[in-house]
Amino acid sequence: MTTTDVTHKVQLVDGKFTAMEASDVINSLLDEKINFHKIHRLSMCEGNVDSDTTFDDSRLAQLIREKENFKAVYQEAKREGKQFRINGILEVEIID
Repeated sequence: MTTTDVTHKVQLVDGKFTAMEASDVINSLLDEKINFHKIHRLSMCEGNVDSDTTFDDSRLAQLIREKENFKAVYQEAKREGKQFRINGILEVEIID
């Protein structure tokens, strides 16, 4: 697989957030990715229960761990009255 330079960037999130706002933003993004992999895994198995869903399974586990890890960070920040700065840029490349 040959990659090219980044062809497009999407500024998905950029700003300062309260702990509750940050929790909403991060959890919404993670939930979307979790749902994407669940649906992808289901569509792969439709008609072929022996489909290899290893990638989706591992991504689901990783994303669920990320949600749990962020929960601890969120709780600490909320307890201390801290805010979050979130900068989320998607870099898009066209590949062969």
